Amino acid sequence: MRRNAILLVVALMTILVLAACGSKSQEDVVKDLNEKVEKMKGYKADAQMTLQVGEESQTYDVEVWNKEHNFYRVVLKTPKKDQSQMILRNESGVYVLTPALNKSFKFQSDWPKNSSQAYLYESLVADILEDKEAKFKETKDHYIFETKTRYQNSQMLPTQKITFNKKDLSPVSVKVLDTDRNALVKVKFNKVNFNASFENASFDMKKNMTGAQLEVPVLANSDDRDFSVQYVEEMPGISLVEENEIVTEDGKRVVLTYAGDKQSFTLVQEKSKVMTTSIEPTEMSGEMIDLGFTIGSISEHSISWTYNGVDYLLASKDLSKEEMIEIARSVHGNSVK
Repeated sequence: MRRNAILLVVALMTILVLAACGSKSQEDVVKDLNEKVEKMKGYKADAQMTLQVGEESQTYDVEVWNKEHNFYRVVLKTPKKDQSQMILRNESGVYVLTPALNKSFKFQSDWPKNSSQAYLYESLVADILEDKEAKFKETKDHYIFETKTRYQNSQMLPTQKITFNKKDLSPVSVKVLDTDRNALVKVKFNKVNFNASFENASFDMKKNMTGAQLEVPVLANSDDRDFSVQYVEEMPGISLVEENEIVTEDGKRVVLTYAGDKQSFTLVQEKSKVMTTSIEPTEMSGEMIDLGFTIGSISEHSISWTYNGVDYLLASKDLSKEEMIEIARSVHGNSVK
């Protein structure tokens, strides 16, 4: 009887030891993630990103190339592929390409190091390393972290849940949460290749613009310059007080004026003009900002972006950058008035 009891105790201790060996601490997983990023020479990833804007959701296909953490190529496409946009980072700077409009913009930017990027692996790991209070959970197949974000409008999108595959530490999904813990941004990774190789011209601006236009032809400048006016989502204490339509040489320009007790701003909309010939990239003085559905430029008192063939400019002396970003995001989740 005593011998059987001893054998039972030994068996239980063995099971506990084996269970402990199979489980990693949060510190161990963070260390493994950091080492993987440091050793990584390049990767390719395909993902699907869904944005919840107002009551509508918008889905984009995302293709990511990264070489040695210095060269980046990120392609954002709508299912129709007519609204594709590309972010390039090479030795010359950071570029944003809109193939359908034959337009390219150059930014002096630290992107992607200056903020969170839900579709970039090394950015997700950086968010985990930055947050000393990050929460950690382990399931049968996954490691799950909940961290603070480093977005410019982090007050509106303060936290994110990041899920990794336990086998190879590849990203599985990301959910970016608002203050009410609603997932406003969801990224699902479909494929990740950590042993990717690239040609010398993989991150060349002109080659990528030409290649993208073979897939998404340049739009023609139509004589019909009409477009559907978009309005800002309802905001407490702020209302639309004036709407003016100005006739221009290329069609029309719509100016919406919003005002409240303490804040006021102007939203200008105008049909985008397609560049008929290839030109050098436009140098942007503002800072590049990722709005999710498109890339824009933000300065102290204004933010500009192009979406669905229309140029937008939001200007205000009262709003903070975070507030301007929140309003810009709301425009395309609102029904046409």
